[in-house]
Amino acid sequence: MLIKGIFAKSNYGDSLFTTDEITAVEKNITIRPSKTKETAYINCLVRKKEIKLTPEEAVRQLYLYRLINTYSYPTERIQVEYAVNRGREVKRADIVIMDKDKPTDPYIIVEVKKPKLSDGKEQLKSYCNFTGAPIAVWTNGGQYSRYHRKEPNHFEDISALPMAHETLADVLNEKVTYEDLKHKDKIKNEKRSLRSIIKEAEDEVLANAGVDAFEEIFKLLFSKLYDEMTAANDSGYHLKFRNSGDTETQLKIKIEKLFSAARGKWEGIFTDSDRIQLTPSHLAICVAALQDVKLFNNNLDVVDDAFEYLMSKSQKGEKGQYFTPRYVIDMCVKMMNPQEHENIIDTAAGSSGFTVHSIFHVWNAIREKNGRPKSEGFTTDKRTQEELNYVRDHVFAIDFDEKAVRVARTLNLIAGDGQTNVIHLNTLDYGRWGEIVKEENWNDNYNNGFKKLKKLRPKGTAADNYAYFDFDLLMANPPFAGDIKEGNILARYELGKNDKNKQQSKVGRDILFIERNLNFLKSGGRMAVVLPQGRFNNSTDKRIRDFIAERCRILAVVGLHGNVFKPHTGTKTSVLFVQKWDDELCPKRDDYPIFFATMQKPSKNQSGEKIYVTDEETGENILDNHGHLIVDHDLFNHDGITTDGIAEAFIEFAKKENLSFFA
Repeated sequence: MLIKGIFAKSNYGDSLFTTDEITAVEKNITIRPSKTKETAYINCLVRKKEIKLTPEEAVRQLYLYRLINTYSYPTERIQVEYAVNRGREVKRADIVIMDKDKPTDPYIIVEVKKPKLSDGKEQLKSYCNFTGAPIAVWTNGGQYSRYHRKEPNHFEDISALPMAHETLADVLNEKVTYEDLKHKDKIKNEKRSLRSIIKEAEDEVLANAGVDAFEEIFKLLFSKLYDEMTAANDSGYHLKFRNSGDTETQLKIKIEKLFSAARGKWEGIFTDSDRIQLTPSHLAICVAALQDVKLFNNNLDVVDDAFEYLMSKSQKGEKGQYFTPRYVIDMCVKMMNPQEHENIIDTAAGSSGFTVHSIFHVWNAIREKNGRPKSEGFTTDKRTQEELNYVRDHVFAIDFDEKAVRVARTLNLIAGDGQTNVIHLNTLDYGRWGEIVKEENWNDNYNNGFKKLKKLRPKGTAADNYAYFDFDLLMANPPFAGDIKEGNILARYELGKNDKNKQQSKVGRDILFIERNLNFLKSGGRMAVVLPQGRFNNSTDKRIRDFIAERCRILAVVGLHGNVFKPHTGTKTSVLFVQKWDDELCPKRDDYPIFFATMQKPSKNQSGEKIYVTDEETGENILDNHGHLIVDHDLFNHDGITTDGIAEAFIEFAKKENLSFFA
């Protein structure tokens, strides 16, 4: 009887354990036949008797094997189904390791009965508070978490479980390099997302800390990104973003220094007067939760996922603007194929996913051209001048939401080694740009990028005219919700008028973005834009479709699944890909083929939770080359692990059609 069979259709798994551990435990399994079915039993490593094998028991035996054989805890110190007296009530702790010097006192408590972390943690808190045990572990065989109980209801993550010969202080005081962090990476080892880790910290302390959760987590991620980048480029550097045996006051001083250094490196995100507002005790919990997460990976998906969660909790959704899932962005980037010499912009940037992923795409091309391999630490690698020049001179982003701009600037600053062209402006209301750029505070942060943006207007443009630009590529997911009613804005747009050329009283925000985006492109420039599905189907929107067709070749329409933007909205969307007519790059034609495709896999469930690629035989999640979960979609081939998708089919179509950007 294989253990994997026991876990089938349960909330438990064995992916945390090695093949050798699983094989060793399976040797203790016995099958007893009966008249109706066979029943599996396992000889308990501690109780030394046969126990009916359930998914929960299988996880317990696997973890017992690890405690005994990897951590070297003798069986005499281990108790199973340990009685925890809670007043008149008696509960049974799954596994308890007793204190070496006080054999009657629990030292480590392990919970396996509750297959969900939120339930298991509450159970652990209860057991630890009644027994005084300083260390707690939860696992369901597929994930695990470890905590140090400092005081009642004050549980901090710890980066490792002490070996039998170690103390808790040994673990807390460990010096950690960037190479160490790669091995400790909580996202890879515990198979969790940064979003879930932040949510746990939020539930634990932030909800009652009286602070702006977005701002405080942003400061911590900002500081940790700086710490990691420093460590990645200095093998002798020990990471400072760690709760390593300091007092809570000492820890706060250390993190404040790190935050100050990060502010100095990446200017324009926080002011010199900004400080971490968390109390020392709350800060200690948050640092402990985040310290073993490796934010830098082959891309910035890990930290981006956290920012999406934080932003969605603030005001983003109210304006109909949502973070575009990174797999949708990657499809667009693959299909639009940005080039090193091209100028690119996102006019509704959010966290700037389109531009950041375009940067990665071009950097890969530069590396391939120069015979340099793509490394595991791609985002922390020292950039060549060629790579830096691309980010500094060719990549632009605009957004009207100040929080989103700060997130986008952070990610672009990291990519550009301290320079970025992410600008806080209202894309649609360009008539007011002339006033805004004169404001002193705005100028301090955005003037350098804006000066570069102005140079990308057509020759001969008046100094105060920001209607037209000469970009090669634009990719955006503009906000859908709400209408624009301001007459001074509507008057600037053809689509602000009706069929009789009279100005309308209101026009959908996304409609104006279509015209505005096209005006950002030079002849032959191309665009990928997310639009509500109705714009492609509604008879009342024929004028909009004609407006586009007169100016562009429609390259492709990709229908996205209705779950893609959940839980924020269930609006059905499609991505429109076009190229402006140009005598050389895209000669005008009356009749031409268009690539149509519809996403079949939902990628998220009805609640908006991502669906991940699983092994067909075991049902376990498959990880990519960096140890991360892979979203189950059919938009493109994920690093050769999944099958070809829509992007690959379009590339084949583009080459057959001799489209300029795949020539």
